[in-house]
Amino acid sequence: MAGVQLGASPQPRLGQLIKRHLHDWLMLLVLGVIVWMLNAVEPFHRYLSEEMLSPEIKYPFKDDTVPMFVVPVYAVLIPCIIFITFYTSRRDVYDVHYAIMGILYSVLITAVVTDAIKDAVGRPRPNFFFRCFPDGKQVFQTDGDVMCTNLETKVIKEGYKSFPSGHTSWSFAGLGFLAWYLCGKIKVFNGEGYAAKLCIVVLPYLAAALVGISRVDDYWHHWTDVFAGALIGSMVSALCYLQFFPFPHLPNGWAPHAFFAGIEDGRGSKDAVASKSTNGVVDLEGGGKIYC
Repeated sequence: MAGVQLGASPQPRLGQLIKRHLHDWLMLLVLGVIVWMLNAVEPFHRYLSEEMLSPEIKYPFKDDTVPMFVVPVYAVLIPCIIFITFYTSRRDVYDVHYAIMGILYSVLITAVVTDAIKDAVGRPRPNFFFRCFPDGKQVFQTDGDVMCTNLETKVIKEGYKSFPSGHTSWSFAGLGFLAWYLCGKIKVFNGEGYAAKLCIVVLPYLAAALVGISRVDDYWHHWTDVFAGALIGSMVSALCYLQFFPFPHLPNGWAPHAFFAGIEDGRGSKDAVASKSTNGVVDLEGGGKIYC
């Protein structure tokens, strides 16, 4: 499509879109259950003899700068508020539906991948020693492995979940998706060379990076954990965005694929009726025109 003229092109109601994609929304619930199960599973406990208790896992055990309950707020809730803000100005049901669905898929898929790797790898955190031995006195089993004296089993369990960083992967999954979304909406790569637009898109990535840095500063993760988390979140956010939206640099990169399709998958109610004339113009019922 070379260009689009928008008239009063009719769109389905949000409830119709949700019903049409009911299986996709149900899959989100399945992913949520998988995340819960992965968190309930006991991670792999790496063998740690006295010689293996190196200085890199003997850092102080301190509180998080960014608590876990805050992560969904800035990684999901705030982006969704931004999506709804765009909806109030454009009234594009397709856009708000696929944006919210996309970011939820991005975060939940990232969470599944991250937690599965965490459980399988079982890497000790930088603060593992003082999680295991709060008083600093080392105790070992007959085979030489550590015998943690901390009575809080959850603290010990979390001590084996260093790689990759969940805070970082969630942050890049949610804020990375937001960056892609803003890139399309404000037309960063339209060839006009406005660098200020690029700065706006970089802000979500900067926020995600600062969260990752805080995980290293708090001694909850090694830098390699944070790097891996950022990579996972960035890759998944890109895949999920492109599932529903075109590349931002394309002429039609400001709206979801379904917006230009007119009729989504040819199913459901009669949302838009198109008839192609001999001059290559598609007239949408309600006055909208798409030039092919």
